[in-house]
Amino acid sequence: MRTAPPPPVLIAHRGYPARFPENSLDGIAAALEAGACFVEFDVQISGDGIPVVIHDNNTLRTAGVAISVPDTPLGELRQICIGEPARFGKAFSHARIPTLAEIAAVLPKWPRAKAIVEIKRASLKRFGVPAVVPAVMDALRPVLDRCIVISFNREAAAAARRAGARQIGWAVEEWNDGQRDIAVQLAPDYLFCKIGRLPPRTEPLWPGPWNWAAYQTDDPEEALNLAARGIALVETDNIGDMLRHPMLKQKGCGDG
Repeated sequence: MRTAPPPPVLIAHRGYPARFPENSLDGIAAALEAGACFVEFDVQISGDGIPVVIHDNNTLRTAGVAISVPDTPLGELRQICIGEPARFGKAFSHARIPTLAEIAAVLPKWPRAKAIVEIKRASLKRFGVPAVVPAVMDALRPVLDRCIVISFNREAAAAARRAGARQIGWAVEEWNDGQRDIAVQLAPDYLFCKIGRLPPRTEPLWPGPWNWAAYQTDDPEEALNLAARGIALVETDNIGDMLRHPMLKQKGCGDG
């Protein structure tokens, strides 16, 4: 008799963007309070070299005004509200771009949760791997044992490992032999893939020393189907609702 595959571990993608501005301190804290075992967020570098938590390299989508993150010092970026007024109106008018160090400082409140920290390619292209990776690692140092440093940039992921990251991840761009060869050479702890880029169900996932993670869905059935294919972790924008599904309950992580 076949046993059912274990349910996937859920990752709070950019915090809790179904209800809070993405990558905001409020959203990340709310995801952890909801019980997320893993929370994912994105890192760019400000004009004065400070790692900040934001997905895009400009603030247009989250603030409604286009300010270039790598061209603007932190002090000026702090004056911009990133409360996503197009989605939330004035509900989060207090929201500001958090620094990576600020996020690291609140993680100890949830000692069993882990952070997935994505170093964005735009900042790597602008400032270079040798400048960006040490800045990120320095900010994470107090909680490094609970962080998985990931990137689409394989050099950045490898540099993070050399700099002391306990675990690293690499994001697959396309499903092809070239990408598989990179994965084999890098041997990350986690491989991330967009759901739409996964192969047909009849084709197996690449075997290796990694755990597979897929992004992004708010559909419990899709998450369970991904687990049946061998996907160990699934990212979601709506961590609270997903955790309430009886088949997606996680071991307690949000009880700080």
